[in-house]
Amino acid sequence: MRISVIGTGYLGTTHAAGMAEFGHEVIGVDVEPERVKLLNSGQAPMYEVNLDPLLERHTASGRLRFTTDYADIADWADVHFICVGTPQAPSGAADLAQINSVRDGLAPLLTKPTLIVNKSTVPVGTASALRQQIRALAPAGDAVDLAFNPEFLREGLAVEDTLRPDRIVLGIEDEVSLAILDQVYAIPFSEDTPRVITNFATAELIKNAANAFLATKISFINAMAQLCQATGGDVTQLADAIGYDKRIGRGMLNAGLGFGGGCIPKDIRALAYSADEHGVDVLSNLIESVEKINNGQRAEVTQLAVDQLGGSVDGKRVAVLGASFKPGTDDTRNSPALTVADQLHARGAEVIIFDPQAKLAPRENFTQVDTVEAAVRDADIVLHLTEWPEFRNLDPAALADLVKTKIIIDARLKLNPATWHVAGWKLVQLGRAATL
Repeated sequence: MRISVIGTGYLGTTHAAGMAEFGHEVIGVDVEPERVKLLNSGQAPMYEVNLDPLLERHTASGRLRFTTDYADIADWADVHFICVGTPQAPSGAADLAQINSVRDGLAPLLTKPTLIVNKSTVPVGTASALRQQIRALAPAGDAVDLAFNPEFLREGLAVEDTLRPDRIVLGIEDEVSLAILDQVYAIPFSEDTPRVITNFATAELIKNAANAFLATKISFINAMAQLCQATGGDVTQLADAIGYDKRIGRGMLNAGLGFGGGCIPKDIRALAYSADEHGVDVLSNLIESVEKINNGQRAEVTQLAVDQLGGSVDGKRVAVLGASFKPGTDDTRNSPALTVADQLHARGAEVIIFDPQAKLAPRENFTQVDTVEAAVRDADIVLHLTEWPEFRNLDPAALADLVKTKIIIDARLKLNPATWHVAGWKLVQLGRAATL
């Protein structure tokens, strides 16, 4: 099939490459000429595991290309995917300006029957309204249909999630749209990927509900970590034990610094806003508590650092390992690691940061360096804040000769206490007893 993908951020770039991998002809659309030029050269504008090889292969074959012109796709494509951003507005609601821009740019050019599929996360009720608006603007009128196909990509695993999704949700209102989407996703459906067919409203709620539930599990185990910290319990053993319960499961019960990024925080706030709009206060109150716990974890780690250095970090050198909000990506949006770095700087610390992928704009409140060794040299304390594999494999004995004080806070609970203890380090982990 001929497919267009409008918007080339994490979602759009990965989706376009994935559609090409499924055998479709694909044109991606973006408003930024420099980004389009980069993509046409086979390079992604962001770091995402295994994405560049996919882009290189399919741009080289001619199956995938990118443009800035809606005229290149309007009557060419059989299916148009909308993959633009819906950032949080000051009110807390999702900002639909980019979706509205796509509507206004694409719809007036649609002169034949076509299907538009929105993958951008939107408030419940958006799809029905958007379909009416597009039909009013399109010369083809009611021959243009719309479906809602929410994305469930995890940054760092976006290619895997695209090519081998754990489910595909189709919010549709007619059998023709279903038949088209069955062709689009023929390969994953042939591999027994679950297909969930539902109406617009349910499909719109599923994405935000999934992220809200994941956020709740993360905040729950982090609240338990604080209780373990206060009572001498071990939150990792606790999570292992309750995770054996099939009703609970071990996934996402990893205590630590909490969630961040551009997706979960935005999506759960949008869900809370919708809940408030519809008078479902119990849901918005739950989400508020989840966020309070999550944000509290950042302050907890900051205070741990202060306590380990005798009550003050003023004038102390703090090494921060990790800047991205999670491993496998260079995305620093709402990064817990950077929040902690900012809080420590505000208390007078000299903060030195290393991250394997994230490249930060120059800032006055910390210095970014190119190696772990440069980050920890002469450090009074080291903070492990993003669980990159290379940090788990560090040699604590080698680092011991570089630091001023052998104290490390493992805010992601991924370091081996015995290994660091043998090398003479004091390892402090959230929700677990410190090892000396």
